[in-house]
Amino acid sequence: MKNQKWYPFAVALCVAILFYVALSRFDVVLSGAGSFLGFIRPVLISLAIAYVLDPLVMFFERTIFSKLKSEQLSRNFSVLLMVISVAVMIAILMIVMIPPLVSSITSLMTNLRNYTGTFSDMLEQLQESAAVVHLDLTKVTKGLISYINNVANQLPENLSRIASTSVSIGSGIFNGVISFILAIYVLLDKGKLMVGVKRLAFAILPEQKYVSYGDFWNRCNKILIRYIGGDLLDGLIVGMANCIFMMILRMPYAALLSVIVGVTNLAPTFGPIVGGAIGVLLLLLVNPWSALWFLIFTIVLQTCDGYVIKPKLFGNTLGVSSVWILMALIVFGRMFGVLGVLLAIPFAAIMNFLYHDWIARREKEKQNQ
Repeated sequence: MKNQKWYPFAVALCVAILFYVALSRFDVVLSGAGSFLGFIRPVLISLAIAYVLDPLVMFFERTIFSKLKSEQLSRNFSVLLMVISVAVMIAILMIVMIPPLVSSITSLMTNLRNYTGTFSDMLEQLQESAAVVHLDLTKVTKGLISYINNVANQLPENLSRIASTSVSIGSGIFNGVISFILAIYVLLDKGKLMVGVKRLAFAILPEQKYVSYGDFWNRCNKILIRYIGGDLLDGLIVGMANCIFMMILRMPYAALLSVIVGVTNLAPTFGPIVGGAIGVLLLLLVNPWSALWFLIFTIVLQTCDGYVIKPKLFGNTLGVSSVWILMALIVFGRMFGVLGVLLAIPFAAIMNFLYHDWIARREKEKQNQ
């Protein structure tokens, strides 16, 4: 009994020593963590793929295969139909998008030097206009022209090295296929896996904590699923609308810019600004009127997206103020990069309901005192 009194202090001392060693050799710890994540990356990717595709599988279970007596058989057929659906969608996207996308990129690279010359002429005209009001932009325009010429000279050289990276690209495709196959197995055995996780949680946690943590996970799951699915669908709608508009007006690089606009739209707040700016700058080199119409359409489209499309897709699930969203974008973006920006809003929504739950508990405790 006497020795047991020192047990917590011994544990605390060991933890403190380990913490000090980890801080003093933080580079080694970071390198080890990176190596470990590299080993388990396919597993993590497969779990993420399974998590995103599971709602589609559950939809097929509820609608098409709900009358089957065997739950496992219903699950198997639903997963099979999901795989077929995903394969068909990928094939359609490749057939529809890849030829015009390759054509747009090829045309851009062919006319790159002409575009840099046009942009240099525009900067010189800007410099002459600024000189009228006694504003000297010589250093700025010369610096921009020099930078653009360097980019134009280096870009073809860098693109010529793509062939040398074919091995790493092939490795990435192979890892992606392996992760997708593993995700299929995870979806097939979801029932058994969830039972195992619940039994482990029930064995480790007190009953009250088990219930509260289960409720917390269910709420987080609803937020994440609705946000990820809605964001992907929103990006697809915005990209397709942009492509249709550019094709109607016969603007150049319709496929390339539509892909850029759709992908950047996945990142909240700053993404649409980046996509629109890239499109305007590229079209400005070809046809200023096309750039103007593209800018006007982008503003109208993003307004409709913000006030009509996204509210319909997300509903009231992600009731987070703009201040929280902006703070989450800055913090998570600085901490986790692009992934942090993509997941900033759902994490902000989770922190928001945790904060309100804590406030409600504190108010209830004060009322009971």
